Amino acid sequence: MTRHRPTLLVLGLLLAVLGTAGQAQAVGYRYWSFWDRASDGSDGSGSGGGKWVYATQGPSTARPSDGDVQGFRFSVSGDSEDAARPRGAADFTTICARTPAREGAKRIALVLDFGTAADAPAGSTPPDPNPDTACARVGEDATTADALAAVAGPLRYDTNALLCAIAGYPRTGCGEAVSGDRPKSSTSPDTRSESGPGSGDGGPSVGLVAGIAAVAVLGAAALRQARRRRG
Repeated sequence: MTRHRPTLLVLGLLLAVLGTAGQAQAVGYRYWSFWDRASDGSDGSGSGGGKWVYATQGPSTARPSDGDVQGFRFSVSGDSEDAARPRGAADFTTICARTPAREGAKRIALVLDFGTAADAPAGSTPPDPNPDTACARVGEDATTADALAAVAGPLRYDTNALLCAIAGYPRTGCGEAVSGDRPKSSTSPDTRSESGPGSGDGGPSVGLVAGIAAVAVLGAAALRQARRRRG
């Protein structure tokens, strides 16, 4: 029985590391994600209107062009791979039908999806169960944040310029961690893009790699000790 104790110890440590890693990944983040709508193809739902693509810039640095459609969705997600897209398929012509073009200005069509009750913070209810739309007519050099402020204020940002609230929703909180039933990325919201968690590469976390390396070292030492005892 003594000969098997090192092996059992290593196996137990490995299971502990993997179990801890699984628990660490079971986390999502509640935040406003930011999207651009491509003009080609469908939106993935078969309803037309273009495909939603996770924005590569934040709203305070992105400078859309006249005729662009951009969306925001409040939800819980771990990264851009599983982030919920804005619902609805209204196009620019529909959203900005009553906002005529004006020289020296541009029009940005915005889709604002406040999410579902399941994504809402405790004690809160989405102000509108259905996506809202708005057409912002702003200066030619305006950012998405400028367009958003023109039609959907008040906005709230944190100290890292992460967008926390649109039209005052939610009243509190900003990118907070939320435990979930399915594995999610353990990365925190990506404040570089100001639009939420980074996409990640789907690989193991640094903590997991370090843990496995430590177990491997312990395992090698245990095996050497076992061999010495046999000798």
